[in-house]
Amino acid sequence: MFESTIDIFTNPDTYELYWDGAVVTVQMVFLSLLIGGALAVPLAIMRTSKNKLINYPVWVFTYIFRGTPLLVQLYLIYYGVALIEGIQQTFWWAIFKEAFYPCLIAFVLNTAAYTTEIFRGAIEATPRGEIEAAKAYGMSWGKRMKRIILPSAFRRAIPAYSNEVVFMLHASAIASTVTIADLLNAGRMIYARYYAPFDGFIFAALVYLCLTFGILAVFKQIEKRMLGHLQPR
Repeated sequence: MFESTIDIFTNPDTYELYWDGAVVTVQMVFLSLLIGGALAVPLAIMRTSKNKLINYPVWVFTYIFRGTPLLVQLYLIYYGVALIEGIQQTFWWAIFKEAFYPCLIAFVLNTAAYTTEIFRGAIEATPRGEIEAAKAYGMSWGKRMKRIILPSAFRRAIPAYSNEVVFMLHASAIASTVTIADLLNAGRMIYARYYAPFDGFIFAALVYLCLTFGILAVFKQIEKRMLGHLQPR
């Protein structure tokens, strides 16, 4: 086993395979979080509305996507869309015939649901005194949301959102089940090429571990900067 490990990791193609897989993983996770986060902000605001016609549809969306496995969602989008009659004759097929975009859509919708609830909780946790003070200054609802509520909520949401980012990184491993050449798929390729499952998957796990520590380090610095006023003096 030791000799096979040397053979694997003295081959430059091995590192190129893992590098390409890591790039695909980071790209997919980054785009999912970026788009999902952009969707989550207005959805979280709608979720805090007292109007059931606004609140309830968002609640249904978050309930479905948080209550079902991400792998099932991915399969429904990747395999299910192809079964829609006539879609292969439309421009949508140019998007859904490639594995990357159905996978991205599944990840975006899933992280948007979780992030919506994170932001919703942070918005509702805004101290009433801050809102009353903004009202006393004559701020409209829009100005209160823009200048007081959202900035305060984003700061409170940082610790919980860092967990969601790490979760998405780990969950992205299921992309390999629909032929995406991600980091886990690189481990599978090493397994298939050298018949070395431990070597291939352990190295992939170490790369995931390094990416996770990198994410946590970034968020730790963000927390120090944004939540420094809460630290004991």
